[in-house]
Amino acid sequence: MSAFRQSVEAMIPALRRYARALTRDADAADDLVQDTLVRALRSERLFLGGDVRSWLYTILTNLNKNRRRSLARRPQFTQLTENNPDASGTEAEGRDIERALATLVEEQRSVLLLVMLEGMSYREVADIQGVPIGTVMSRLARARAHVKASLEGERPALRRVK
Repeated sequence: MSAFRQSVEAMIPALRRYARALTRDADAADDLVQDTLVRALRSERLFLGGDVRSWLYTILTNLNKNRRRSLARRPQFTQLTENNPDASGTEAEGRDIERALATLVEEQRSVLLLVMLEGMSYREVADIQGVPIGTVMSRLARARAHVKASLEGERPALRRVK
C-alpha cells in the first residue's frame, strides 16, 4: 500500500468524527466520508504533496456544501422526539450543547468543530474553508458567543456570516 493511501486510511476516524458532528446524522456522515474517500483515491494523481489531512477536510467540506445545497431544494421533515424530564444532568447538558450547535449557521459550526473538535489551527481551517484567517477568527468568536449565550439560557442573536 502506498504512503498516500496509508495517510488517507489513517484519517478515516477523524473524518467520520467531523462529518458526524457537522451533519448530526450518522448515515449522512458515513455517506459523506465515503464520498470523500472515493474522490480522494480517484484523484490521488492530482495531490501534489503537502498535508493530506487538510486536503481531505477540504474535499469533505466542499461535498458537504453541495449536500446542503441539494437538501435546501427538498422539503424538510422534522422528527418528533419525546422530552424526558427525568434525564440526568449530563444527558440534559449534552442535549443543550447539541441544540446550541444545531442553531449555529453552518459556517460557524464547521469552524468551531474544526478548531475545537479536530484541533486544527486557524490557518488550516482558513485553507480548508477558502477564507481569510480573520474570517475564521470572526466565525469562531461568534460561534463561541452563540453557544455560551444558548447554554446560559439567553436567546442568542442570529447573525449572518461574513
